[in-house]
Amino acid sequence: MRIASVLIPLPLPEAFDYAEPDEMALELGEVVAVPLGPRLVRGVVTGLRDATGGNRALKVVAGRMEAPPLPPQSLAFIEWAARYAVDQPGQPLAIVLRGSTAPRAKAERVLIATGKAPTRMTPTRAKVLEAVIEQALAPAALARAAGVSAGVVSALIADGVLVEEIRQQPIDFPPPDPDRAGPTLNFSQAAALAELVTMQAQGAFAVTLLDGVTGSGKTEVYLEAAADALRRDPEAQVLILLPEIALTQAVVARIAERFGAEPAAWHSGLPPTQRRRVWEAVALGKCRIVVGARSALFLPFAKLGLIVVDEEHDGSYKQEDGFIYQARDLAVARGKIGEAPVILASATPSLETLWNAESGRYRWLKLASRHGGAVLPDVILIDMRATPPDHGHWLSPPLIEGMRETLTRGEQVLLFLNRRGYAPLVLCRACGERLRAPDTDSWLVEHRYSGRLVCHLTGFSMPKPERCPYCSAKDSLVSIGPGVERVEEETRERFPDARIEVFSSDTITSAEAARTMIGAMAEGEIDILIATQSAAKGHNFPNLTLVGVVDADLGLRGGDLRGAERTFQLLAQVAGRAGRKAKRGRAMLQTYAPEHAVMQTLADQDRDAFVALEMAEREFAGLPPFGRLAALIVSGVDPPAMERFLHDLAAAAPNAEGVDVYGPADPPFSLVRGRRRKRFLIRADRGVDLQGFLAAWRARVKVPGSVRLTVDVDPYSFL
Repeated sequence: MRIASVLIPLPLPEAFDYAEPDEMALELGEVVAVPLGPRLVRGVVTGLRDATGGNRALKVVAGRMEAPPLPPQSLAFIEWAARYAVDQPGQPLAIVLRGSTAPRAKAERVLIATGKAPTRMTPTRAKVLEAVIEQALAPAALARAAGVSAGVVSALIADGVLVEEIRQQPIDFPPPDPDRAGPTLNFSQAAALAELVTMQAQGAFAVTLLDGVTGSGKTEVYLEAAADALRRDPEAQVLILLPEIALTQAVVARIAERFGAEPAAWHSGLPPTQRRRVWEAVALGKCRIVVGARSALFLPFAKLGLIVVDEEHDGSYKQEDGFIYQARDLAVARGKIGEAPVILASATPSLETLWNAESGRYRWLKLASRHGGAVLPDVILIDMRATPPDHGHWLSPPLIEGMRETLTRGEQVLLFLNRRGYAPLVLCRACGERLRAPDTDSWLVEHRYSGRLVCHLTGFSMPKPERCPYCSAKDSLVSIGPGVERVEEETRERFPDARIEVFSSDTITSAEAARTMIGAMAEGEIDILIATQSAAKGHNFPNLTLVGVVDADLGLRGGDLRGAERTFQLLAQVAGRAGRKAKRGRAMLQTYAPEHAVMQTLADQDRDAFVALEMAEREFAGLPPFGRLAALIVSGVDPPAMERFLHDLAAAAPNAEGVDVYGPADPPFSLVRGRRRKRFLIRADRGVDLQGFLAAWRARVKVPGSVRLTVDVDPYSFL
């Protein structure tokens, strides 16, 4: 008898041992059903060994599940990711198996021609036969395609001309053609591609930073690198990671145009049956290009040949709940495990990536100019202290005049404000109370479209009341500050004849809706687009020549250690949407702090100066990339039990050279969904084994049932 170690996708510390039935002949990576308590659960075989005489009685593996086995590289990646995140290995396994638990598409009843001629041919019957030759369809769909009644189709079935057949949706995705004609590259693009081809020819793991200004054609370069990888190995698979679902649609279209076949898309908006199809196709090697969000990293690739992380600096690659990880860092690890090259692409690379490139750990390729003769937009700072908006309004006179000039020329405007809803705060004029979500420190945001007050942290919502919930004063609630809905209201007031749309997660609720609005903007059907960060990156709008940033200082407020870096990246990206074709663009940034280093370097378009300043500050403080950060977040519903645990946890912190522990302290949101929160912040020198320190610390304490302890390695959110 053999013993199978089976890892279960639950927060458990290790794999469990089960007896393998003699006739089963399991292999590593197989998905099996095993008993856990009174129920059967799904798990993956991670180890097999011969039983010895002293083994205790073990429960038996119940059977195989109907799913392809996980390849060895996926098993190694699960183990590495768990160690990196200082979490249980069942947590990343749960992400890996998510697609395998979705239902398969139901088999379809379709009609096919038998080859028999109709007893009597009519024009309508001829239409049906022409349609069925084009595509096998269900009876009702065939009638619609032929433009005839259902009775005509039924008569052909009765005549033996058509017959029903049961067909399962194919798993395979159409193979891409890497030799299909690609775009003509300029000198800089061709030079960068030559370097990438040389790297890929070595057949080993390597990381390259593709550093190009907005509009320089980075996508064309990495797609040609993907073509080289597919051409070099007929079984190779390519993964392209994107930070936003809205970007996925545009990149899928560009890949389809380049390779003559659509890639598989992977994101949270996929229907369950499509998720199952993509998961199985990837595992069986029947899907060669995947475009997806961060969780696509966990797909069970049979033979991963290239990973591309587009907009690698983007904070959306950080998963903040459940299994906490930074997809950019995990992509590099996944490439190393599979000996696959990794391309990190950005116009505003993260300081960590720039530091790795400067130190020689990553290859560094630069695209310094825009493609096709376009030039970078002029960046103009509007000092809101000198030219403030009218009372109760948010657009300054210089920005309004710039919009008017742009619209007069028949060009498009993008107004950017990274704040959803109508107003971020609702205040009672009678008692001064700020309306908050129940059992949460977060303010309620007014949404005028829906007439509701919404907590963006927890999802709680309620109708906007007529009376203050605290003092019962009627009509006393006032909206403080602007969101995109309020900016739209003012814009419609000032430009009543303009075609205006809002692009935010409240108005764009699906990938199809995003594609429709992006297409409308690209085709010139929108004059003014008011948008959050969803539309601030990766899109090409040929007639967009003015970007107006309503509140450029927004990201600089609060205690975000990466606030300056994030603000520079986001504003550089959104400014880069302007003037990407023949017409010159400009970006106008409304700010109350034009003297701030971020604003000055943006106006001068001097990224190197900003990076030098920020690097110097980080080095002085020992912060990333010169040091490492982690957070321990403790939460609970029983304050006394939580305080006792915090005392024990603080006392149990290991003594280690090069490690500083701060806290516990209240985060800005110290109450979320009724749970009190405290945080320890850990700063470590680069040479310190931070994960080892955290694992040793956690092992020294026993977490009470009423308390939750979360480890966040390299935290991005400090709320």
